[in-house]
Amino acid sequence: MDIKQIQELVKLINKTNIGEITIEEEGVKITVKQKKDPVQHIVAGAAAPVYQQAPVQQAPAASTSGAATKPAAEAKVDNLITIKSPMIGTFYRQAGPGKPIFINVGDEVTPGKVVCIIEAMKLFNEIESEIKGKIVKVLVEDASPVEYDQPLFLVDPS
Repeated sequence: MDIKQIQELVKLINKTNIGEITIEEEGVKITVKQKKDPVQHIVAGAAAPVYQQAPVQQAPAASTSGAATKPAAEAKVDNLITIKSPMIGTFYRQAGPGKPIFINVGDEVTPGKVVCIIEAMKLFNEIESEIKGKIVKVLVEDASPVEYDQPLFLVDPS
């Protein structure tokens, strides 16, 4: 892929609402991501970016035998599923001022249920749950910027 093709790809991304595109050709992998600002990051090479799950803070154990209760608590944290942001934008927990919050800690979610809105380029995108479970933690503050693949909610699927 030559530089003119890459420039055309960047122009195409700027004109559309596509958040990210990856093309692999002749052993070279190119990823173009659209940021909030009109700046593109082009990554060339064989390795793709690696995203890690946000750490979960645990409440201290109430019993004096901390060694016996700690493995059970860690096993429960490992069971959680993360709902991640599918795009870059501004995270909102409600449709507008004075409107009800979409989802709170302890609420049940099902596939297709709206959990938040992410505003990107003056468009409000409803983010729906793809899993069934109970919301354990909200990881992002209302009206704060989020990145692509950033963890938003922790869900207990059991």
